[in-house]
Amino acid sequence: MAGKETKERETQGSGADGLRGALSDFVEAQVGRLAEKASDKLTDVTGQLTDAADSGSLLKIGSRVLGGESPVKAFLSEKAKGVKDSVVGKVKEAFGGGGKGKSGSSKSMNIIEVLDVGVPLRTAYDYWTQYDEFSSFTKGVRSVSMSDEMGSDWKVKVGPSSRSFKATVQEQIPDDRIVWSSEGAKGTTKGAVSFHELAPTLTRIVLVMEYYPSGFFEKTGNIWRAQGRRVRLDFKHFQRYVSLTEEEPEGWRGEIRDGEVVTSHEEALEEEEAAQAEDSENDGEYETAEDGDAEDEGEDVEEDEWEDEAADEDREE
Repeated sequence: MAGKETKERETQGSGADGLRGALSDFVEAQVGRLAEKASDKLTDVTGQLTDAADSGSLLKIGSRVLGGESPVKAFLSEKAKGVKDSVVGKVKEAFGGGGKGKSGSSKSMNIIEVLDVGVPLRTAYDYWTQYDEFSSFTKGVRSVSMSDEMGSDWKVKVGPSSRSFKATVQEQIPDDRIVWSSEGAKGTTKGAVSFHELAPTLTRIVLVMEYYPSGFFEKTGNIWRAQGRRVRLDFKHFQRYVSLTEEEPEGWRGEIRDGEVVTSHEEALEEEEAAQAEDSENDGEYETAEDGDAEDEGEDVEEDEWEDEAADEDREE
């Protein structure tokens, strides 16, 4: 009996030892997996720390660790700061705060305005060519000075500040159209204005512009279409000025093609005077010819009357 009990205890001990062994193997396997995962995580963190070191931020992370922060917290804080700096840099670059970019790389703004003015075609055109008068009736133009027949220097108001730019006429045909471009520190412009006669005292003016802003303020204003509203309002001021001003404008009557003056203002006036003199002379010749024709017709009528009287006398005889 005692031998049987001893055998059972040995059997139970052997089973417990096996269970303990299996449990030990299971725990060891799980610990191995966790260790492997931890190793992978540590490898990832090490790789990111290496990237941070390459970018020059490891010293900052080390300073935060020495200040009492945990390595992981220090790394995440610097990583978040790096993302923030990257976003801010992109925004500054988009609004001109970063590196200098070309004007063509920024988004342009198209401005198209059409107005009818109750004055003859030539009057509307001549008023438009008086650039030095623009500051007297617009809100956006502070001053304009002519540098030569094709160039002019403008100072305009943009919000609370002023901007300067130089405009150059590329093409100018009297009573027809003006094409220009402008260059400034805060933007460039390409534009064209054309004049169309609707009636002897009614003219349509079509203004087309492309504006390329440069700089934070200008690009912010471009988002809100501030420049378009400013042009629209000043265009209406021009309409009011032209319609209510009684003085005859002294416009520039020269002609520009392909960026060169082909006819000066003085030459154009001389040609107009010559054409007017020729028209007057032709009108005089036409009137003289009409008077001559009238005299011939009078002589023919008198001759016909004399012939009729002679015929009547012959019949009476």
